[in-house]
Amino acid sequence: MAIVKVLNMAGQETGTMELNDKIFGVEPNQNAVHAVVKNHLANRRQGTQSAKTRGDVRGGGRKPFRQKGTGRHRQGSTTDPSQIGGGVVFAPKPRSYRYTLPKTLRRLAMLSALSSKVKEGEIIVLDTLGFEAPKTKEMVKVLDNVKAGKKSLVITAGRDENVIRSAANIPGVRTEMVSTMNVYQIVNHESFIITKEAIEKIEEVYS
Repeated sequence: MAIVKVLNMAGQETGTMELNDKIFGVEPNQNAVHAVVKNHLANRRQGTQSAKTRGDVRGGGRKPFRQKGTGRHRQGSTTDPSQIGGGVVFAPKPRSYRYTLPKTLRRLAMLSALSSKVKEGEIIVLDTLGFEAPKTKEMVKVLDNVKAGKKSLVITAGRDENVIRSAANIPGVRTEMVSTMNVYQIVNHESFIITKEAIEKIEEVYS
């Protein structure tokens, strides 16, 4: 089992913690991570882009000029894509980009993302994380104490409004719960800050 240091909010080491190898010690599968990240970004797309085809643009009707004798190519409609003001060939229309992936693939990607954070030394475990009131300064101080990177993902076991609001105005810092974190967020942040309680909950869910 991998053993990681446990820090307090002051950045001092208070002990160590053993991580379950079945969750935090698997061989990262980059293909699975890529597939899940691609799926996540596709599902976020609004799909509202739209352009007019030749059937949507104004015009058409009579032939714009005679067939022969003008020195121009023959043309039967002003809505043709080759004409100024004509329609767009294969114009994009609003549609959904959503698709689903197998549950086993999504699980493998999550375990791969968590294991890669441990393998690369980008995981920071805190014994506790909490504030009496929302204070951005206090959150900044904690991040400095634990030497977090510019882009940090903070994971808590449950919803803590004081923690969420304390980190809301800090650029590059995002807070999530165990139940809402995803693979894209994990790989997109250089520091993975998580509480002991959250790790226990992850091991309970994925074991």
